[in-house]
Amino acid sequence: MSLSAVLVSLLLVATDTPLAEAATIVGPDASASEAAMELPAPPGAVGPEEYVDEAVAEIPNPAIDMPRFLSVAEAAAEHRLSRRISEEDFLRMAAEPGTIVLDARSAQRYAQLHVKGAINLSFPDITVESLATLIPDKETRILIYCNNNFTGAPEPFPTKMASASLNLSTYVSLYDYGYRNVYELGPLVDVKESKLTFEGSAMEALELANGDA
Repeated sequence: MSLSAVLVSLLLVATDTPLAEAATIVGPDASASEAAMELPAPPGAVGPEEYVDEAVAEIPNPAIDMPRFLSVAEAAAEHRLSRRISEEDFLRMAAEPGTIVLDARSAQRYAQLHVKGAINLSFPDITVESLATLIPDKETRILIYCNNNFTGAPEPFPTKMASASLNLSTYVSLYDYGYRNVYELGPLVDVKESKLTFEGSAMEALELANGDA
């Protein structure tokens, strides 16, 4: 992934920008991949190596480390290759003792609709302290999902650009914080056809039936 693509992805995740809004940056007729590829570079943009040499030196901030982020993202991407799982495996693993299902969307989206049994830790709130409190054992098995796993519920699960999927950012962050026993729900499914059970305030409006009902 290019530096500009990483920066765009981070911006969209941080601002919770849906895909439809992101596409307007390059035009209403652009596809998701076109939107990702055609986003204009910022004025005076430089390549990754120049960025490291110039931007960091010009305005130093030891609390923000882009070179490490890029390095960790590459390592996490390799680690993730064998950890995308089916709905069936997600359900089986979620039911096993010691497994946590983590929803990193906003508290608002979580309240509207989430996988039953999932705990919420919004992505902007992921810190050393919050993770230590919520998941003190770094060997804990963590299952993650995001907006881009589900269709048919645009309010609680607004679609993001594929390159800005919250699963990607969450996986990289957990990896960087030392959590390596992480698995990601792989497929894109309609909430009404999903094998998963949901709960939240949007259940009735979406005419979803609770699997335990």
